[in-house]
Amino acid sequence: MRPRASRITATKIEAQMAPMIDVVFQLLIFFMLTLKIIPVEGDFNINMPLGKQAQESNEIKPPPIKVRLIANTDGTLASLQMGQRQLGNDYLAFDRLNAEIGKLIGRRDNPFADELEVEIDADYNLHYRHVIAAVSACTGYISPQTGKPVRYVEKVKFAPPRRPAAG
Repeated sequence: MRPRASRITATKIEAQMAPMIDVVFQLLIFFMLTLKIIPVEGDFNINMPLGKQAQESNEIKPPPIKVRLIANTDGTLASLQMGQRQLGNDYLAFDRLNAEIGKLIGRRDNPFADELEVEIDADYNLHYRHVIAAVSACTGYISPQTGKPVRYVEKVKFAPPRRPAAG
């Protein structure tokens, strides 16, 4: 038997492009209007230690403010020091560090304020939260009146970490 010729003709279905383009533009506008631009969080302007010594310049720079973080064997903070001064190991030690750096810098219009540098020397096994608390205390504070950051020091560098003594 011979198959009959089909009387049904195939119709070509075309996609409507105009509604699809409208939807794409509406999505684009929606995402543009709902985008929230936030400031970069945790931008501390930190200089990590390099493998070789940097070139010396002829400028006389003020000596860096040395902050030493000493750890217990379990990684908790044993002592916080600024220079030769002991600031303790409790939760207020970082507030005392912030106050001491504020006294050193004085007013923000101090001509040497932009050149001051803090060097943080932390023990190898110290918990990370103590290092971040020290960086935060050295760089400034949030003003309670305006809610905006007040900067003390822009330059923070780290001394190479001290490994625990073999024993």
